[in-house]
Amino acid sequence: MPTKHLPSKPDIKHLKHQAKDLLDDHRAGKLDANQRIREFHPRFHKATDAAITAAPFTLSDAHLAIAREYGFPSWARLKTYVHRTDRPDLGRPKHEQIEDPVFRRAVDLLDDGDTDGLGAHLMNHPGLVHQRVAFEGGNYFTNPTLLEFVAENPIRHDALPPNIVEVAKTILEAEGKSDRASIDETLGLVCSGRVPRECGVQIPLIDLLCDYGANPNSAMLSALVHGEFQAVDALIRRGAQVELTAAAATGRFEDARRTLSSAEPESRHRALALAAQHGHAEIVRLLLDAGEDPNRYNPAGCHSHSTPLHQAAVAGHADVVQVLVERGARLDIRDIWHQGTPLDWAEYGEKKDVAEYLRLQHEKT
Repeated sequence: MPTKHLPSKPDIKHLKHQAKDLLDDHRAGKLDANQRIREFHPRFHKATDAAITAAPFTLSDAHLAIAREYGFPSWARLKTYVHRTDRPDLGRPKHEQIEDPVFRRAVDLLDDGDTDGLGAHLMNHPGLVHQRVAFEGGNYFTNPTLLEFVAENPIRHDALPPNIVEVAKTILEAEGKSDRASIDETLGLVCSGRVPRECGVQIPLIDLLCDYGANPNSAMLSALVHGEFQAVDALIRRGAQVELTAAAATGRFEDARRTLSSAEPESRHRALALAAQHGHAEIVRLLLDAGEDPNRYNPAGCHSHSTPLHQAAVAGHADVVQVLVERGARLDIRDIWHQGTPLDWAEYGEKKDVAEYLRLQHEKT
């Protein structure tokens, strides 16, 4: 789920009211409140709606969830930021937010494609490749290493130097290859970003990172969610497994049927979300036949502010929309981010046939 953006002049009293509203919504058993709590409170990460509704949930819990919803690790960190008179602009490109001049210089050399300069800089600062820089106000790229900047995800310049693969190799050879977590995180960013693909370096970067030990399975979900199917194919070529989620997202019906019975509940939930998003009606039907609920919000990491029907509607997958509606998908559930119904999403996406179908279904209810 996307994190919220603080206004230019945030008010701690207003944020406290938001926490109180979340607490009240939890007590009322509202599904959207449960989804926000599941996403942004670590204690409830894998809890069901029923478990969240039944669990004790205090004002302190609500404060933590609100802080994380705005991309801060704690309520105390959010308060500190709000009360600062010199608040940094969290909307600036990430490299402009780096306060450490040594790290910032390394990122500038990376962006320039200056492998010689970068190599010399890393030799002069041997611990730099293991250093992480802390960013607040988001739900990913919050603690990246230097290597992770090669993915241009989040977008900072909307371009990459032509020799970015050599730049990445320079970092890896300067002891970056010993940080397996950083390599896996970089792979996920490369596989879910459009800029590496548009610059023609997504597949070479995938191969480089896998050559240096990246786990291809670690990046599959991010590639599938963002529809980066060339990256998916490259990950499979490098050994990634085609389990239920991957089969559902890529329309591999026989693989989906083969892996369904042994799949964990979370994998089934992701599979329904991605099959609907990418327009695979027969797999959606298979999952519904197996007991998946069309009215749950999608799981974390899979556009969790919306339902399968929202995603199918905005993408114009008329056959998926019809299957979901016929199997009981509610038309009145609003997404958490925009407060829109599936019909609203179809209209926003200018999917006229889907919008007309959903409008007729509304008239019948």
